[in-house]
Amino acid sequence: MTEAHCIRIASELQINKRQVEAVSTLLTEGATIPFIARYRKERTGSLDETVITTIRTRLLQLDELDKRRDSIIRSLQEQDKLTNELQQAIDKAEALAELEDIYLPYRPKRRTRAMIAKERGLEPLANKLLEQDDDTIPTLEASAYVDPEKGVETIEDALGGARDIIAERVNEDTDTRQRMRRLFATKGIFQCKVTSGKEEEGANYRDYFDWEGPVVRTPSHRTLAMFRGENEGYLKIAIRPPKETALALLYRGFVQGDGPSSEQVSIALEDSYKRLLGPSIETDIRHEAKEHADNEAIRVFAKNLKETLMAPPLGQKRVLAIDPGYRTGCKTVCLDRQGNPMHNTTIYPTLSEQKQEEAAETIRNLVNQFEIEAIAIGNGTASRETEALLHSLNLPPSIPIILVNESGASVYSASNVARDELPDYDITIRGAISIGRRLMDPLAELVKIDPKSIGVGQYQHDVDHNKLKNSLDDVVTSCVNNVGVDINTASKQLLTYVSGLGPTLAKNIVEYRNQNGAFSSRGEFKKVARMGPKAIEQSAGFLRIPDAANPLDSSAVHPESYHIVNRMAQDLGYSIQDLLDREDLRQQIDLDRYVDKKVGLPTLTDILEELVKPGRDPRKQFDMFCFSKEVSTLNDLEPGMRLPGIVTNVTNFGAFVDIGVHQDGLIHISEISDEYVRYPSDVLKVNDRVTVTVLQTDTVRKRIALSMRQDPATPKNAGKH
Repeated sequence: MTEAHCIRIASELQINKRQVEAVSTLLTEGATIPFIARYRKERTGSLDETVITTIRTRLLQLDELDKRRDSIIRSLQEQDKLTNELQQAIDKAEALAELEDIYLPYRPKRRTRAMIAKERGLEPLANKLLEQDDDTIPTLEASAYVDPEKGVETIEDALGGARDIIAERVNEDTDTRQRMRRLFATKGIFQCKVTSGKEEEGANYRDYFDWEGPVVRTPSHRTLAMFRGENEGYLKIAIRPPKETALALLYRGFVQGDGPSSEQVSIALEDSYKRLLGPSIETDIRHEAKEHADNEAIRVFAKNLKETLMAPPLGQKRVLAIDPGYRTGCKTVCLDRQGNPMHNTTIYPTLSEQKQEEAAETIRNLVNQFEIEAIAIGNGTASRETEALLHSLNLPPSIPIILVNESGASVYSASNVARDELPDYDITIRGAISIGRRLMDPLAELVKIDPKSIGVGQYQHDVDHNKLKNSLDDVVTSCVNNVGVDINTASKQLLTYVSGLGPTLAKNIVEYRNQNGAFSSRGEFKKVARMGPKAIEQSAGFLRIPDAANPLDSSAVHPESYHIVNRMAQDLGYSIQDLLDREDLRQQIDLDRYVDKKVGLPTLTDILEELVKPGRDPRKQFDMFCFSKEVSTLNDLEPGMRLPGIVTNVTNFGAFVDIGVHQDGLIHISEISDEYVRYPSDVLKVNDRVTVTVLQTDTVRKRIALSMRQDPATPKNAGKH
């Protein structure tokens, strides 16, 4: 970290340089982002996780820039070409593209046409032409360079070689490249065509068979779709600004008149743009467009994932979980309040009337025998039929029947995680167990699944995989630590995401728990193998021990602050439990009395809030939802129907909604509101409950068009989108 980096980041984020320095220092010391945001507010000025994450990312980016800067300097030194002027230009460069432009003339490369021309002694001729003296006659000047022994057979050979030198010089001119890059970035046009002969095979990309649009205004999902089509061989993409504008930019920089020499320079400029400069800058702009689209897709994915992970939990209930199916039957599992399977069987309610009666009897018996408190049904095949059967059984109204989004359940059930966790059950039963556990605690169950399999992304398979993984890991880590983890019941996968732990310590915690029983206090953490002071510092505040002897062990108060709470209680003449139980006592606490060099009001305020609701779960309360009983399949839908639904995915072109027919419908961005909507995520988020109108259905392609507008029958201009 350099002071210059801190100043730059502080300026970009409009915060104090000392805040950036504090975050950098804490990260270097091994602190995690959740820990810094929650327990080091005094040092950072109460920066939140988003800003801290941005600082970390920018520090890494600037570090990579410095590494490339050092590499370029070493290369120039080895070539003995590093001048003071070059050194200053390299030191001032603030972007990788700028650095590469400076280095381009010195980068080792294969023999070019310009190199060959220089070897043939044509550089003086190129210099003479660039002077553009009106008295210079190019053919006369070139005649002096004709030398068959050097490969210059004719005057045109000499002029052509000189133009090659000029073309390369233009391409390697730093200022020219920067001006051209700005032109491509602001005026560049995507030009997308179908690959000849691929019209039928690439029908999925027909929208892009002959498509043009400004790069700067092309939505990220369009950019990713075009690049995917190109990668699959169905599309060809070019990015170009208007040719006249690009050439005019070059003429302004290099053409000084209209004489014969200037004409030669103009020919060289056009060749440079077509053969060197244009393709080179296009490559840069394609990379920038892809990176921008990746970042936007990752942002959308991360936001959707957070909403999915933070879905309201039903809580610890005895659950009857059903993974429905037709021919293979409905896998049925009874779970205890900790999510452990107590019994499993298979019912066949859709095969015959007799089988339906048998299934009904089985369900009634299981509900009574295992004192079931809730029923979870996977929302896949046969879910609505299974739901209808259960509603017909007249079960106690206190037992809710809930359809659960099962996206990713099959991935989990076939995974090594599931095999390790449930070795005595086959893949189908694991799926049902996962559905039931997902109802009880979505976060605890979904962390076992690769986020890309949860179904809330936008072109996630087309974006930078490392960047996507890092972003999604940040989201999962943030959610897990924001909610907190019961160390005595958490799975190894859930513990892995706790601040300061990771896979090894998570495994060691589970092994310690299996060998020694439940943890009774946070002080016991040090007995776990390899759980040193640093790991305990980073993790302790996020690990909960319900019903511990010390009530603070079940809260988010960090052990390093226990002495403060003890002082508060002693000063009032009461116990810590009294502080937790009595609002009148908490109101008597004067926080200013407890401020010292290490602890300030931000931490003290957090402590006091935690005493109000120790270990509070930030997730919303679970709320029942029911799909319309009028529809259960796509064939039941008719235009104009008004139906309740749940948002399952939000993209930049619209939102997908589950309306209970096994196929999500799409609300296009133009149908979200009667008002202009820039991004669907400005209005909707995953798990929102909405009421939609069916616009049309396509049973062949299994597509449903929906609207949230008040009067969807009235056409709306969606041109802004």
